[in-house]
Amino acid sequence: MKQNKTFMVVSHKGGSADWHHPATLPIARPLKLIDEHTEEEGEVEVLVAEPEITEPPMYAVVMYNDDYTPMDFVVYVLQSEFRHNMDKAVEIMLNIHNQGRGIAGIYPKDIAETKAKKVNQTARKEGYPLLTQIEPHQSS
Repeated sequence: MKQNKTFMVVSHKGGSADWHHPATLPIARPLKLIDEHTEEEGEVEVLVAEPEITEPPMYAVVMYNDDYTPMDFVVYVLQSEFRHNMDKAVEIMLNIHNQGRGIAGIYPKDIAETKAKKVNQTARKEGYPLLTQIEPHQSS
């Protein structure tokens, strides 16, 4: 098997190169190095591996119950930020109320962080102590 390796050899005529001015940059020309194992000119074997594609780790956006945030505000946030319909938003809100916490949605980490931060900012702006955090989610 023949392996050709090409390297760029930089030659520069007089003075120092200034990357600000292309006319003064060094001139590059290819230089071929040939391995001792050669077959025919111009033939190169390349092995291409299938890319390993994995799903990104997912994170649950968890909302916590408190005694001050109104239920209708939680439903509003679940509909506006997490795009749940009214029935699903009420179901999640009741789970938060009864269990002390509930999952508003499951997303890749950067999206989950952004949504949790936005919900917390919206709640503070409205004067509510609603707490939303993210945690790793293991899909079953």
